[in-house]
Amino acid sequence: MQEKIRTVRPNVTIDTVQRLPNYVGISEATVGATGISMNMVVIPPGAQAEPHFHKGYETAIYLLQGRVETLYGEGLKESVINETGDFIFIPAGVPHQPRNLSDTEVAIALVARNDPNEQENVQLYELGF
Repeated sequence: MQEKIRTVRPNVTIDTVQRLPNYVGISEATVGATGISMNMVVIPPGAQAEPHFHKGYETAIYLLQGRVETLYGEGLKESVINETGDFIFIPAGVPHQPRNLSDTEVAIALVARNDPNEQENVQLYELGF
């Protein structure tokens, strides 16, 4: 059997556990991927994701547009600020919460994971107060 190249042109966002608009590109559901997913995430002006982590899977991000602060680690006590053109790596299981630093413009990121089921292994991270 000859494998075929597949094209995905998402035109609507899905609701995610992280509560950010997500355009699903490559996944098990869209193309039958077995070891990868790739999506475009939009962070509206001033918005932030729910604190979360990806159980057992690494994340690679390319920030296409914007400035984003990501709180991360135990208790989300660490912080990193990324800008357009940055590549970002998040190890498996690391709690994180990205936030768009602009109140007027969206931030847009291309996100890839070694998980073909994009949302099944996303878990919310409960902060202990």
